[in-house]
Amino acid sequence: QVQLVESGGVVVQPGGSPRLSCAASGFTLSNYIMNWYRQTPGKERELVAIISNTGGSTKYADSVKGRFTISRDNAKNTVYLQMNSLKPEDTAVYYCKVTFGPITYWGQGTQVTVSS
Repeated sequence: QVQLVESGGVVVQPGGSPRLSCAASGFTLSNYIMNWYRQTPGKERELVAIISNTGGSTKYADSVKGRFTISRDNAKNTVYLQMNSLKPEDTAVYYCKVTFGPITYWGQGTQVTVSS
């Protein structure tokens, strides 16, 4: 079956630089565009970053541009989100996502807490 398994939650101080991972099973990740989203209470889930199937093209939300980097290691069937210079407002649950035509699969979510 298709699964996206994310790394565990993290608590970091402002300015920290954790890396999230999303390991895929049940499909070949290199064939698909991958996404990272995040969600905080009372807000809609928002797109954070997108990466093409080859990794040659990426896009970011304005709020994270210049600080976050999405990448993929197709040999490991894994997509990553490197987060740098974290701010308290980056606190959220982060989800990876893949879409197979009309079907979308989500990771289980990773709680990222930025606090001093």
